[in-house]
Amino acid sequence: MKLIYRAPIERFKKSLTEDNLWLYILSLALKEEICEQDVPRLIFEKFGFLPGKFTTGRVIGILKEKGYAKADKRQGKKSYITLEKGKEELQKMRNLIKETTEALEKI
Repeated sequence: MKLIYRAPIERFKKSLTEDNLWLYILSLALKEEICEQDVPRLIFEKFGFLPGKFTTGRVIGILKEKGYAKADKRQGKKSYITLEKGKEELQKMRNLIKETTEALEKI
């Protein structure tokens, strides 16, 4: 089996986008309920990558199950909104990115 080589920036971009879908999903629903079926399109429009519908639904389900988001209905469709616990996780992520960026800039 031949291994597929990815340039470092390609690996980083994947890990920052597709592999961390939760941060985009929680960010979308900070201020208002978001219809679950709209999430892939909104992520593409706002963040420039298109996640799969199955993966998106799975991540939303886990976020709701663990108390980071709350299930709701919007115009009769499944929707969700980010809860305080999810907002706290987003703030931790922002702090980590800031600290990492500052450390890299010092080198």
